Amino acid sequence: MCASITQLSHCVVDCTAENIIAFERGKAITGTQFKADVSSLSASLSELESNSFALYYENAYPFAVSLFALLHSHKKICIAGNNKSVTADHLTEQACVLLGNWQGREQTVTASKVQDVQLEPLSMDLAQLFIYTSGSSGQPKIISKTLQQLQNEIVTLEKYWGALLANSEVLATVSHQHIYGLLFRVLWPLAAGRGFHSEMYLSPEPLLKAIQDTSACWVASPAQLKRLDDLTDWKKIEKLSAIFSSGGVLADQSAVQIQQCSGQQVIQVYGSSETGGIAWRQALDDSLWTGFDGINITLDKKGISHLTSPYLPDNKPFVLDDKIELASANRFALLGRLDRIVKVEEKRLSLDEMEQSLSQLAEIDQATTLLLTAKRDKILAVVCLTPQGQESLKQQGRAVLIKQLRKQLMTQFETVVLPRKWLFVSSLPVNTQGKINQQLLSQLVSLDAKRYPQVLSYEKQDENTVLSLQVSDKLIYFSGHFPEQPILPGVTQLAWVEEFGKILFDINKPFLSMEVIKFRKIIPPGTVVNLKLNWKAETSKLYFDMSSTEGAHSSGRMIYGERS
Repeated sequence: MCASITQLSHCVVDCTAENIIAFERGKAITGTQFKADVSSLSASLSELESNSFALYYENAYPFAVSLFALLHSHKKICIAGNNKSVTADHLTEQACVLLGNWQGREQTVTASKVQDVQLEPLSMDLAQLFIYTSGSSGQPKIISKTLQQLQNEIVTLEKYWGALLANSEVLATVSHQHIYGLLFRVLWPLAAGRGFHSEMYLSPEPLLKAIQDTSACWVASPAQLKRLDDLTDWKKIEKLSAIFSSGGVLADQSAVQIQQCSGQQVIQVYGSSETGGIAWRQALDDSLWTGFDGINITLDKKGISHLTSPYLPDNKPFVLDDKIELASANRFALLGRLDRIVKVEEKRLSLDEMEQSLSQLAEIDQATTLLLTAKRDKILAVVCLTPQGQESLKQQGRAVLIKQLRKQLMTQFETVVLPRKWLFVSSLPVNTQGKINQQLLSQLVSLDAKRYPQVLSYEKQDENTVLSLQVSDKLIYFSGHFPEQPILPGVTQLAWVEEFGKILFDINKPFLSMEVIKFRKIIPPGTVVNLKLNWKAETSKLYFDMSSTEGAHSSGRMIYGERS
């Protein structure tokens, strides 16, 4: 454990040259530099009339500088979960100035050149921080936090795992724009005197390469830990002081694999933006969660869980969306979310139960389900196949495999609630929180069936994203084009490329032009084509290649940007 925990109110004020705050591109940043950066930016921010600012930074160090500069200049701070244009629109409508990386919409604030700006300790009880998170209705939910609430969590985390971490560097594959990353990779290290890596590593491989001979811990999510395989550098994982996981429940098979290959027992943390940390678990032979000190959960007559916690803004019980089974005063089992009960044709269905049943089938490795609401509600099953499932798909075809999967599910579910749409994926896509990207999956399968092909599969191949598309003979483009030999128009293929490109990638610029467009073979009705897409953000070019078993159909590049 570090010698002491610094109050967040004094994190900048008490910085000295001996403190290593962060590592930016391999260079250590001292407390003196951090204090100077915060002081100069705070002086500039204090001169601005705007009172509300929204932060989004890809790297943690500039985020920390701006966060504390805004705190010291007494501004309201909104921490956004993403920097999408819709989010930016919402925040600017709330009169927030955008700071950081906002696709060109951010305001540049030049740090003051004034030297020796004196900073005073911060108030711990002011509600200056507002965290934006996804609400159950799909609309952003705003959660206010005081520094004291966050400090209470930090003290608890250090009490539980400070000695284990000692002077470890902190590396992460999760974003600091969410409460888990904010606490574990920025605020806790700052208060405890541990240096954090500014870069958010997108996958385990570059993170492990960045670890030198010093002690280090990994702040991860279940989705990232599931990607570890035989090619993983298990020796480096073995040397980690700890691995933390939050944002969802880590699959038992992943936890077992990590322990068997490296000896590491992943520390899983359960909580939310609203509640803060609630409980943790680590031992593989114990599925129960243990509540943190001060946590109390009670169940009412309807089985709904009520939480009291020192991390909540008041003493009022908080109603949890999770179904909990109490084993003792502070030990419990998680049984899924209460709000994942849906109705299909007036029949109730637990999506958690459906996912568990799918994952138990020999053909399926992982699965997630969504309720699609249109003229008729239906369930979408998104599944990763096991080697057995992949072989069945290859030998029997998609329709036969789906029929077999539905037949197995009929032993447990009524026919009306069985998945009517299926999407085969190489891995479940996740967002910056490490959670399954349900919005992406929903968009892929909810396009107008008269104008777009059916997406059969989604696969990541290195830098490419590959979609398998069924070109239906019911598409409006085949009517009259041509009467005796219907073919898919080239302009339609280009429209599909742009639509799927905008769904899969963060393309915020307008379409500008095209390059090296080639149409090689016609696409008749009924063809299954593979659309390979590769977005180059640095050049604003979307590369595409459309092919099938008949060979290459079309290829080229779509260019995005402003006209000069």
